[in-house]
Amino acid sequence: MSESLSFAPMLPAALIGLLALVGAGLCILALLKGGRGWLPRALVLAVLVLALANPQAVREVRDPRRDVALVVVDRSPSQLIGERAQQTDDALKTVRETLSGFDDLEVRIMEISGDDEGTRLFGPLNRKAADIPRKRFAGAILITDGQVHDLDKVETKTTLGPMHVLLTGAPDQSDRRLVIEKAPGYGIVGKPVTIRYRVEDRRGKKGGLASDLAKIRFKTDDKEETVAQVPVGKSREFTFTLDHGGPTVVEFEVDAAKGELSTVNNRTLVSINGVRDRLRVLLVSGQPHAGERTWRNLLKSDPSVDLVHFTILRPPEKDDFTPLQELALIAFPVQELFEEKLSKFNLIVFDRYVVRDVLPPSYLRNIVRFVNEGGALLLAVGPEFATTRSLYQTPLGKVMAASPTGRVLEQGFRPQLSDIGKRHPVTANLKGDGDLEWGRWFRQIDAINNTGQVLMQGPDGKPLLVLERKGKGRTAQFLSDHIWLWARGFEGGGPQGELLRRLAHWLMKEPDLEEESLAASVKDGRLTVTHRSLKGDNPEITVTTPSGQTKTLSLKKTGDGPGKAILPVKEPGLYKVSDGIQTALATMGALNPLEYSDLRASAEKIRPIVAATGGGVHWLQSGPPDIRRTRPGRGTAGQGWIGLTANKSFVVSGLTQVALFPGILVMVIVLGGLMMAWHKEGR
Repeated sequence: MSESLSFAPMLPAALIGLLALVGAGLCILALLKGGRGWLPRALVLAVLVLALANPQAVREVRDPRRDVALVVVDRSPSQLIGERAQQTDDALKTVRETLSGFDDLEVRIMEISGDDEGTRLFGPLNRKAADIPRKRFAGAILITDGQVHDLDKVETKTTLGPMHVLLTGAPDQSDRRLVIEKAPGYGIVGKPVTIRYRVEDRRGKKGGLASDLAKIRFKTDDKEETVAQVPVGKSREFTFTLDHGGPTVVEFEVDAAKGELSTVNNRTLVSINGVRDRLRVLLVSGQPHAGERTWRNLLKSDPSVDLVHFTILRPPEKDDFTPLQELALIAFPVQELFEEKLSKFNLIVFDRYVVRDVLPPSYLRNIVRFVNEGGALLLAVGPEFATTRSLYQTPLGKVMAASPTGRVLEQGFRPQLSDIGKRHPVTANLKGDGDLEWGRWFRQIDAINNTGQVLMQGPDGKPLLVLERKGKGRTAQFLSDHIWLWARGFEGGGPQGELLRRLAHWLMKEPDLEEESLAASVKDGRLTVTHRSLKGDNPEITVTTPSGQTKTLSLKKTGDGPGKAILPVKEPGLYKVSDGIQTALATMGALNPLEYSDLRASAEKIRPIVAATGGGVHWLQSGPPDIRRTRPGRGTAGQGWIGLTANKSFVVSGLTQVALFPGILVMVIVLGGLMMAWHKEGR
């Protein structure tokens, strides 16, 4: 409750002042003339002026309002370094307990996580402070490591009260990091790609990281790593050749330095999407048959395929002196294709090829070498494969997984997937979600699978589609020439387009079609791990987070599909996933997150802002400071203590006003004064 005096003038204050001056002048004039009634008249005039001013006694009923203090907690990834997380939790607990002891203080706590744009504390602080009345804002306490990246967002609203910073970590620490300066988003398969990088040391005032050289390791996909010594602080380049389409992941890791704060920013990865400029395919057709154009039509329908197609029907020794302008068939350019330009092709397809001495054994050995060095070979065979003119009887037999028995099965059958075929990415889910019946084929070449993987089967489980890895290359055998029936839609047809597309991509070593693979990706705050294996096992997955913590995941597998596991993640940076044999990498956020640009705890960035608000900076390493309530206008920070302003704001819930000069009292005083003046003047 509060009592005070106020005025409620009946006339404008200027007019009341003018009347008072005129009356005072007349009283002075009467005094100078010797008038006897000037004093009573002056009393009457004073009463009238006060009556017009209307003084009132005011009594207010006040309800006190609690002040509001904001506590902003930095939960960004850099706060996971060392003991900072524990320091943050301990400091928050202490601040919460201390502030709860002030009955006139309301505490609002905000926890802020980092993102691709770094640690942004002041933007949320501004928005929160905007909801607080100016007279109730007691101040703010920030628990952070000082690496704040939105200092430009500091507004006047946050300076209405003191801003204090409690710093985690320790001063004068040193850190090393790996910076990717430039990396292409895509590259041409078979062409060199260059990534520019730099090793950067940030040294504290006490020194550390004195070495001028750093050992850095490069690893592309699952290949052997390359090690190099590079000078610290200078840009260097890493160049390699893309050997397959799709994403190629390059991992960079620099060895830790002595006395380094953390190795969380010592590694990173770059994902480059391999694009084939033109897929060069050599299609060699031999024995004419009804499905000869199936392969040609499929390959020609893809605009990215550069197809060279020859049908060999005329042996080179056949020469009947026919004029060239009347010649229907030309001699096959074997030397140019199979000796001079063989390495220019990515895939060689033999469609029902019959050995007719067109390709001498030396050229076939070139194809064997082509496969062993990384090329791809696809064989679509017919009845000729079971004869003495079979390609299996040539040097090409060394790279074939299935050998013919000499029998040709002439009967209707529906191709079926083998147990491996149901899990292999080339043939998995070809039937879709339902159990669709494919159209029948009527011929299969009987063969024995020696070393390959049988994905499709014919009658009595005979191998129909066999895949094999040879050296650095791959081969595939189609032991039937009736896939064209599917293309014609016979008895409903089948998925010949999707099957042949997947088969060609597997031969081209597309990562998405690897039968033994481990993949990881981060999207919408979830790390998705996909594990594919023909063995059917579900190994435990180990995930290493950007901060170095490890977590174990169990794969969930449904049917014949790959096993999957999902882990919610918040921390930006590089995640490393391993099944004990294979390793996959994934990133959340930017490749070089701003959050990891400098891991050292520091007060340099934030100190000027804190000083402008009258706040203080305290290292939690020395213990949390005392917290006090201070009067407005007084100091709010000192050695070992911080203060929050006690505004003592209130809301008026009741009001009583009493006039000090009621009308009857004024009338009595005025009439009495006038009568006294008349009495004096009448004597």
